[in-house]
Amino acid sequence: MSDIYNNKYFDEERALYGVDGIEVNDCRFDGPADGESAFKEGRNIKVTNTFFNLRYPFWHDDKLIIEDSEMTEKCRAALWYSKDVSIKNTKMHGIKALRECDDVSVEGCHIVSPEFGWFIRDIEMKDTSAESEYFMMRSERLDFNNVNLKGKYSFQYIIDSCFENCNFDTKDAFWHAKNVVVKNSVIKGEYLAWYCENVTFENCKIIGTQPLCYCKGLKLINCEMIDTDLAFEKSQVDATITTPMISIKNPLSGKIEVPSVEELIIDDESSKAEILFV
Repeated sequence: MSDIYNNKYFDEERALYGVDGIEVNDCRFDGPADGESAFKEGRNIKVTNTFFNLRYPFWHDDKLIIEDSEMTEKCRAALWYSKDVSIKNTKMHGIKALRECDDVSVEGCHIVSPEFGWFIRDIEMKDTSAESEYFMMRSERLDFNNVNLKGKYSFQYIIDSCFENCNFDTKDAFWHAKNVVVKNSVIKGEYLAWYCENVTFENCKIIGTQPLCYCKGLKLINCEMIDTDLAFEKSQVDATITTPMISIKNPLSGKIEVPSVEELIIDDESSKAEILFV
């Protein structure tokens, strides 16, 4: 049977260290002692309607549920090195809020967290909004649905991931990404997905300058490209584009179908891609 804490205040160092089987409801982790690492090395933890204003609360935890709670800007590096984590309807507003975790579910959350989600393995995220720099860097097996992101340098070096019904406003996204599918989404920002490998965009709207350069195994299926210039430089690409483009520059190989291009720049003899106006 779980120990249950209701309407309690905790501010001391490692307040609930090493617990196994605990429910925490309507509590506050805040106060003058300014203690760190409240739940470190715990397992089988459920937290609801709780306020976190202290650092590093969930490190090295296993089987963790957090619902309807708030982590403030002072709640730095909230979840690290933890496994089997579910977070619902929660504000995550501290820097580096999630890192080096396995088997994570995030649903209905509001994230404002620079450097969020580094080195995560197996994460599902849906119905969530996020603001972050270097979002999800070097993570693997991401499954995102209905996620809205405002950021910079997002999804760099990720692998084996899928995104659907998302809206991303973020520069330098998907650099060096590998084995990724993006469907029915809007991706706005400069320099999209340079150096990526085996990345597919399907029924997407791509907005911004110089996208999709130096790519290998790149596919675009029925995509719109808005305000895109100097696209596909040195890329191996198979693309069907449904909108006119500003310019295409020196695609390396493959085939690009597009209604029209204001400027087609082919001044590199290694550029062998076929351009079809359809």
